[in-house]
Amino acid sequence: MAEAHQAVAFQFTVSPDGIDLHLSHQALTEIYLSGVRSWKKRVIGLKNSVVTGVYPASLSSWLFVVIAILATMYTRSDPSMGLIAKIQEHLPCAVPDAWCRAVLFSTMLWLLLIFTMRMCLKQLLSYHRWMFEKHGKMSNTTKVWVALVRIFSGRKPLLYSYQGSLPNLPVPLIKDTVNRHLESVRPLMDDTEYERMTSLSEDFESGLGKRLQWYLKLKALWATNYVSDWWEEYVYLRGRSPIMVNSNYYGMDFMYVTPTPIQAARAGNSIHAYFLYRRKLNKEELKPVTFGYLLQFLTRIPGTVIPLCSAQCERMFNTTRIPGEETDTVQHWQDSDYIAVYHRGRYFRLRMYHAGRLLSPREIESQIQKILDDPSPPSKGEAKLGALTAGDRIPWAKARAKYFSSGVNKRSLDFIEKAAFFVTLDDDEQGGVADDPTRIDSYAKSLLHGKCYDRWFDKSFSVVYFKNGKMGLNGEHSWADAPVLSHAWQYVLTTDCFQLGYNAEGHCKGEVDSSLPGPQKLNWEIPPECEEQISGSLAVAQALADDVDVHVFSFEEFGKGKIKKCRVSPDAFIQLTLQLAHYRNQGRFCLTYEASMTRLFKEGRTETVRSCTNESCAFVRALEDVCRRLFHEASEKHQQLYRMAMTGAGIDRHLFCLYVVSKYLQVESPFLKEVLSEPWRLSTSQTPLQVEMFDLVNHPEYVSCGGGFGPVADDGYGVSYCALGEKMLSFHITCKHSCPNTDANTFGGEIRKALRDLLQLLSPEQAEPRKAAAQRPELKKDL
Repeated sequence: MAEAHQAVAFQFTVSPDGIDLHLSHQALTEIYLSGVRSWKKRVIGLKNSVVTGVYPASLSSWLFVVIAILATMYTRSDPSMGLIAKIQEHLPCAVPDAWCRAVLFSTMLWLLLIFTMRMCLKQLLSYHRWMFEKHGKMSNTTKVWVALVRIFSGRKPLLYSYQGSLPNLPVPLIKDTVNRHLESVRPLMDDTEYERMTSLSEDFESGLGKRLQWYLKLKALWATNYVSDWWEEYVYLRGRSPIMVNSNYYGMDFMYVTPTPIQAARAGNSIHAYFLYRRKLNKEELKPVTFGYLLQFLTRIPGTVIPLCSAQCERMFNTTRIPGEETDTVQHWQDSDYIAVYHRGRYFRLRMYHAGRLLSPREIESQIQKILDDPSPPSKGEAKLGALTAGDRIPWAKARAKYFSSGVNKRSLDFIEKAAFFVTLDDDEQGGVADDPTRIDSYAKSLLHGKCYDRWFDKSFSVVYFKNGKMGLNGEHSWADAPVLSHAWQYVLTTDCFQLGYNAEGHCKGEVDSSLPGPQKLNWEIPPECEEQISGSLAVAQALADDVDVHVFSFEEFGKGKIKKCRVSPDAFIQLTLQLAHYRNQGRFCLTYEASMTRLFKEGRTETVRSCTNESCAFVRALEDVCRRLFHEASEKHQQLYRMAMTGAGIDRHLFCLYVVSKYLQVESPFLKEVLSEPWRLSTSQTPLQVEMFDLVNHPEYVSCGGGFGPVADDGYGVSYCALGEKMLSFHITCKHSCPNTDANTFGGEIRKALRDLLQLLSPEQAEPRKAAAQRPELKKDL
């Protein structure tokens, strides 16, 4: 193919007259420009490393310190108290000039000040009492702390500027963790079961637990984070079941708006926006992720923010999960100038740079359209090759080692795995329609698993473009948690609509360079034995996909605005809603998982909030009586647990790490074995909305549906929810058809009813339903 020849810098032929060498000027130019881009990236990285290394000081502060020392010396006083003179004695080479010794002393003093400021900031960021104080009742200690944080935080930080100042995740006392666990399981056990669990807990705490805790503290002293590496390896990478549905998650497009109905145009703008985001990420121009809203809400001091760990951002692009027989690995490459594209069973390599510049949205649209118009059939065995990433991990690892370790298959697989990200051009039409709510369920299900072979589930994320211009994404979970990818996704949505835009015909803006080389179709040589393995993986994945029941709905009668007027945390309100709905649906309480982030600490990821508590169960049981007081007690309890999880005082990550230590020491703990085998029949997570990116007051139609994930337990529910502005809530519910006791639509109905009942309980005067769509009839247009 012509594209293959363009990728070769030179060719030669041997004849009786000698060697005839043919150089490709275009290929050599591309190699040169690629090298220049790579060196520019290194230089920027070096500069950012220096700027980040001296933070919270700045490079200009060095000059200030030098001038101050020299000016003091000019007045014939010695600010170093004799240290400048002693510098000469300890230097291997002579420095005769006193001014040079003064500059050296100034530099050392400057570095000492930086170290001191960083240590002070680290200690300040270890203070978390502010999270537990009630709104409007800030203590004097917290007021002083806020002032000191603002002083030591520096100015204009880069994305990773705070990384060196974040505290390490502390190891909780084993007594505290065991007691919290007993409290969390009390509402789920009768007296006999609880007495048995109490006995197991006491034996563990007084015996084996002390030994395991010692090893864990030793690791905490040595490692940056005592949880994260084990969590990534043992929870994600060592799982041998399919990652499709079981681990990967999805994100959805705008709910009411489709910016263009042209598939290639939507891909052109959003792919370009992703590369703009990657450029900002590489240059560290993105603002550090901060925990500012709650702190400003509590302190009433604008501009007060607390930094969160940004380490997970590093592996967003150019990253793939590589299968192994015992454990997978996450492979990250420093750079990639192309994407991998799937369409109708064919895989393509699409370069994103030409002549040293990023392709414009219009040029990307043109390239995508060439793929859509390409009539070539897939190679033998190519069409459903992606099913290997959707099935069990061990067969995929064996097939990869046997059939994709050399030759053309290895080259093509490398192109996919080393791509910036993966793109699927889907021939189906998806998206929610106002008069057909089931369409949005189909849309979510398509993003969760597709046809089981038209996604590459191992890539850090895959973007799916549907025939009618809708899009969505599927994210792999091991490298980072959903909020990290959600931030990039919301950046892409806003850039697509509000910055890049489309022309009157719905195409991307700009012109196309006629000299652009076309997409490169990947070639494969799939033997019959590998085709059998592909079919086996597809059968496993298809059975899993067929078993998943998905229901997505938006609740428009009220949102977090009314909930906050009741002086209740929106998250606690929704969690109690889920407890009530689940009790009505199943007739029992269950162990409930809510994900909470621990990114207040270096390399922090998540902790579990056990939302089913004694207080929440008492409230649900008493709902028919006068129970407003019980609701507030349950809400306060939930907020307390959430804050404890965020500040490193959770239950499950500590117990998980103790279990890992016990396995290394080859000792058995009946307590840990039983605790870690408890099923999470209700697994929940809140999707964060980057409020600064969306103006939902003036543009309420530009609201995303959020995203979701598969159920954790075969007989349970997975629920993802999001507060969309002040007037809407979104829920994504999943369960399995194979369980006769679960149904996503039925549970969704229970959630709607519970939401209304709780608002009626808390604020009867506000409980009269007012449909948001009735106030905004323009949102009810057929999409």
